Amino acid sequence: PATSRSSTCRTGRTVGARPAYLAHRGQARLIAPYLALYSMAPGAPVNYRKRIMKILHITQGYFPTIGGVEWLIQRVSEELVQQFDDEVTVFTTNCYNGEGFFNPKVPRLATGWEQINGVKVRRFPVASRISQLVRWPQAVAYRWKLPFNERLRALASGPVIPELEEAIRQFPSDIIVAASFPLLHMFSSLRAAQQTQRGCVLVGGLHPIDDWGFNRTMIYKAIRGADRYIAFTGYESQYVIERGAKPENVATIGLGVDPPLFEQVSTQEAKRRLGLEGKTVVGFIGQLGGHKGIDTLVRAMPQIWEYAPETYFLIAGARTLFAEQMEKMLAELPERDRQKVKLHYNFAEEEKPWLFGALDVFAYPSGYESFGIAFLEAWILGKPVIGCRRGAVPWVINPGRDGLLVDYQNENMLAEAVITLIKNPGWAQILGQTGKEKVLANYTWPEVARRFRQNYSDAIQKTTG
Repeated sequence: PATSRSSTCRTGRTVGARPAYLAHRGQARLIAPYLALYSMAPGAPVNYRKRIMKILHITQGYFPTIGGVEWLIQRVSEELVQQFDDEVTVFTTNCYNGEGFFNPKVPRLATGWEQINGVKVRRFPVASRISQLVRWPQAVAYRWKLPFNERLRALASGPVIPELEEAIRQFPSDIIVAASFPLLHMFSSLRAAQQTQRGCVLVGGLHPIDDWGFNRTMIYKAIRGADRYIAFTGYESQYVIERGAKPENVATIGLGVDPPLFEQVSTQEAKRRLGLEGKTVVGFIGQLGGHKGIDTLVRAMPQIWEYAPETYFLIAGARTLFAEQMEKMLAELPERDRQKVKLHYNFAEEEKPWLFGALDVFAYPSGYESFGIAFLEAWILGKPVIGCRRGAVPWVINPGRDGLLVDYQNENMLAEAVITLIKNPGWAQILGQTGKEKVLANYTWPEVARRFRQNYSDAIQKTTG
């Protein structure tokens, strides 16, 4: 059974009386009044507090793991506990990241139960050797489009969690919610919900342009079988409806930010902390992966320096294998230019607002985004953003109103967009301010959690009649 003990995060501080995402920031005092005011706000329907829900979230990772979906489930879980006194339990893996699904040698978290800010968390062991064994066969099957390649890809994606499906069946909850595709626990969650006649909500986070990951009929069959499907953008909603999902069962809900955590950030102080006082700073802050377009930004740098030679670049994120490739690209730049590129690896979460605060332009030329929470984090500080005209991003950025769009892997367009914003600081400020207004109206975590909960309630009513 779940214990009531608090857990200890990597900084050694206790996580229990306040949200895990705040415990290592020391900023709980900023959030508490914000949540209290929101729960009494006119926009918060009073009927939500009439009935406490027993909610089971299933996801691939949970604090202290890092990732967009992991952050989403953590923040929604904590908001549901704080705003509505719901009983929220999370089933997850003992992996720090997706590499643990197929690599048995990487470090892992302890399995078992813990409690993090009122959210009960159970971590399950992953049979990573199974996924490891099928990685080569699935590649051959996928290349030759063999009939069974879809199933092999699913096993290769993992995570294979032998104990999960039975645990879901046995766990008493009103609703079962799983995130995200194409991972195996999505299918286990749906089967368990159907077998126990409970409502099931699937949160997809689809990247349709990723053929290997998402060109699988089993994904869209599962979506059609769920009581509700939550998409992050209208692009994703339209995509699943075209593949047979009923429009009335699909909800579009974006991601969120916590505005109070950014309120004390000033551009001048943020630049001072990074040693960039008085500099024009263009930044990328996010996952350091090949699909994120960092190589495009590096190739665009010389063109930007031709117009604005004193422009500095900040690249920040958790260090990955791709970071080595990026560093090799940077090493090819002239020495005088290399000095104008600042790398900031493995930063603490409380540093993030200050990193965004130091920017004059946020360039995020990623080609694979189901939403792009980094755009919200830049906007909440009034920063102009640049994204790619690809996938879901055009449904997040309104070009010419709150940001600019460029073609994926087109360094010429990216350089032109950056130079345009540098040349026109007044317009850049208007774009950033418009983005901030959009975030405050639609993309705060209390509002996102409220929308999630409404869909949970609808799914329960659909199942129980």
